[in-house]
Amino acid sequence: MRKRTLLSLMALAPVVSACGFRLRGAPSFPFSTLFVRAPEGSPFTREVLRNLATAGGNLTVILPPAKPDTAEVTLFLLGERRQRVILAKTASGQVREVELRLFARFKLVDREGRVWIEDTEMQQKREMSYSESLALAKDEEEAALYRNMYSDLAQQLLRRLAAAHAPAVD
Repeated sequence: MRKRTLLSLMALAPVVSACGFRLRGAPSFPFSTLFVRAPEGSPFTREVLRNLATAGGNLTVILPPAKPDTAEVTLFLLGERRQRVILAKTASGQVREVELRLFARFKLVDREGRVWIEDTEMQQKREMSYSESLALAKDEEEAALYRNMYSDLAQQLLRRLAAAHAPAVD
């Protein structure tokens, strides 16, 4: 039985590699210095900076009060907003299910003012059940879901930065 399992895995290896599957790994950015202009105290800003610090590679992140022209490109974190939408209520009008939404906007511009990534809005959604009798626990669950969404958006932003390229010169 063990040999059969091993043979099956060996037979699947070429199929998995042929489809292009590979582990994500550390991002490789098309620039070496990045200035970050972002709202202070924002949870999204903190998460993006944490992800940039642990991204590895040769990327140098520059923050205020340094001058933005010392970096090749500037990342503008333009804002974030949360939304809580009621999806379902009981017959008595009590909330039973909600959808949490998180939106974040950004753009990437080089020191000559050329736009690498246009003003872009990313979003994450999560659904959760709700109960008035478990309000405190549900508030904690909501906070955990938002933390998870901030993390997902920051990772998505890093992937977009890694895929960015300089605009064509006219």
